[in-house]
Amino acid sequence: LKWVNPPITITQLVSWVSGHGLKRDYVKRSNISPQAGLAVIASEDQLYPDHKGFDWKSIKKAMAYNEKKPGRIRGGSTISQQVAKNVFLWQGGGFLRKGIEVFFTFSIEGLWTKRTILERYLNVAEMGPGIFGVQAAAKKYFNKDAKDLTAAEAAQIAACLPNPKRYT
Repeated sequence: LKWVNPPITITQLVSWVSGHGLKRDYVKRSNISPQAGLAVIASEDQLYPDHKGFDWKSIKKAMAYNEKKPGRIRGGSTISQQVAKNVFLWQGGGFLRKGIEVFFTFSIEGLWTKRTILERYLNVAEMGPGIFGVQAAAKKYFNKDAKDLTAAEAAQIAACLPNPKRYT
């Protein structure tokens, strides 16, 4: 999957089977506005260019927060971890899935460039109920191609990423 987007992911299959639908349209990096990449980095993982897959400081903060407030869960996943989960694994937590996610995160950080990881993320992340990838989101929300997104539009799409079924 270093050179091609996955034909379908477990998350996309579950979305389709559960009735949320499956809208996606994978596009090359050259067909995605640079504003979209900047928006998701700003929203999800500000240290993305500098880490090797894990932001240990954010993970420790999330663990401390979750210990203090067990009813409210805060995540500390990086874009690389989210790509590992979205491309190779299933949604949800648990130590088993997180353990396997560590393996895939190390693997993709070692085999893929940061640009490739970001491109995969922008193509497979759920950005609304049954809407996967920035191209499908741009079409749905703004009736335009991902390459034509403005900074404000890209930021609006990125804002849904923490919970795309709730924040649209």
